[in-house]
Amino acid sequence: MGTDVNVHPGHGKAGRQPTRQFLDTLSGHDDPGMFGRMFPTLEPLAVDDGPLHELADAMKDPAPGDAAGNNPNVPAGFTYLGQFVDHDITLDLTSFGEKEADPTAVTNFRTPALDLDSIYGLGPDGSRHLYARNSATDNGKTPGPKLLIGKTVNVDAITGDHRNDLPRNPEGFALIGDHRNDENLLVAQTHLAMLKFHNKVCDQLAASGKPAGEIFEEARRIVTWHYQWMVLHDFVERITEKGIVAKILEQGRRFYRFKKTPYMPVEFSAAVYRLGHSMVRQVYSHNRIFTPGGLTPATLDLLFRFTGLSGGIIGDLAPNPIQPPLPLPVLSSNWIIDWRRFYQVLPNNPAGVTLNPSRKIDPFVVPQLHTLPGDGGSLPFRNLKRGVLLGLPSGQDVAKAMKIKNPLTPAEISKGTDGAVAKKHGLHEHTPLWYYILKEAEQRGGGERLGPVGATLLAEVFVGLVHGDHQSYLWLKGKNWKPTLPSQVPGEFTMADLLRFVGDISPIDGISTV
Repeated sequence: MGTDVNVHPGHGKAGRQPTRQFLDTLSGHDDPGMFGRMFPTLEPLAVDDGPLHELADAMKDPAPGDAAGNNPNVPAGFTYLGQFVDHDITLDLTSFGEKEADPTAVTNFRTPALDLDSIYGLGPDGSRHLYARNSATDNGKTPGPKLLIGKTVNVDAITGDHRNDLPRNPEGFALIGDHRNDENLLVAQTHLAMLKFHNKVCDQLAASGKPAGEIFEEARRIVTWHYQWMVLHDFVERITEKGIVAKILEQGRRFYRFKKTPYMPVEFSAAVYRLGHSMVRQVYSHNRIFTPGGLTPATLDLLFRFTGLSGGIIGDLAPNPIQPPLPLPVLSSNWIIDWRRFYQVLPNNPAGVTLNPSRKIDPFVVPQLHTLPGDGGSLPFRNLKRGVLLGLPSGQDVAKAMKIKNPLTPAEISKGTDGAVAKKHGLHEHTPLWYYILKEAEQRGGGERLGPVGATLLAEVFVGLVHGDHQSYLWLKGKNWKPTLPSQVPGEFTMADLLRFVGDISPIDGISTV
């Protein structure tokens, strides 16, 4: 099997994609369907490919290993939690027949929501392949409440019965609700943590005496509500500002509006939320084996190779006996993640256990994302070009429409080598929205958080997606609901709390709880 990989993070194809023609048929915020615009009256920014290519080239991180480019306030795990969330809110499980009957996605579609359908699919009845057999009843003939977990194959000295891979079919494809979550090992291990989170809640409910027939629905509610709270307060507020969610819930959403049904704004999906591309590192400390100073660092390239969608996990098609490193039937035991290196699950990590920071939220993207394999080309250019194709307005026009008191000045946008290229083409005064968001984070947030335009739009969309879900905690319980599962700070729930609750911190080191 070839070892070419896809290092395009987070944009495998699934469901529908918006087009300029479709978006131009929409108006206002009257429940436009799957996609729409927050600022439908603003003029699109037209930029030729030449200036876009030059600007994209200037966005290459010149020193991807330099600590000065790190964001110590955002551990690297949040880069891939953000990608997992992206796949959750953009998964479309509409049937092919429904898509043909409603090609513009006005009536028959899955709404964007933080509902973990990438984990649960259509539930035990509709997506039986995702669930473990029910050992308590029917002699295992029906699926039970728990999700399937896959085993790793032992490699080198890492032995034991490790259930630390996604479940897979005989040819290595992951049995999960969204195949895109198996294109990058860090996203795959995040998905696995969510599977284990659900199963741990099931165990807790069973131990409390909950009737077997009620465990799945109750576990799904608990897991989804804690996940929603975590995304809003641990993820969104970490990259925007503390308290912004409460502020929006108190004052209301000003820019992301809909009557009944949330939609996916292209200003968000094609610009604001692509901030994660600047947070990607080129090298990670993955565990004690794949780390700088260990066998070899966990490069971005390797993290794509050890997957079933982009790499060399191919099930029964792999040689028997296996011949590491690749191809493999399932994930190898030496690639099981050490979560202490991606989230702050400990107050301080022990010596030799590096906590990876994300890269700063700024206009610079690691070199590998500028040279995607095959015909992928430059990811920054693709982002800039997509903004033009979708008719996104300039960052200045969006800031003006939002009545931002202190928008970026042309002089601020012109700063740095990248800014000089923007100025050369007049893009310091009429700036592509994605680049504006990143430049704003650099100039106003010190590269540690989004600026006022980016922070407001990102937070409003996430609050709206949760509030517009009629099964969410915001809809059913209101803004004063607090998480109930064990956490470091009672009434809160972070990704680090989730990992501590699951109790699977670093299996190859024998560390389950901390």
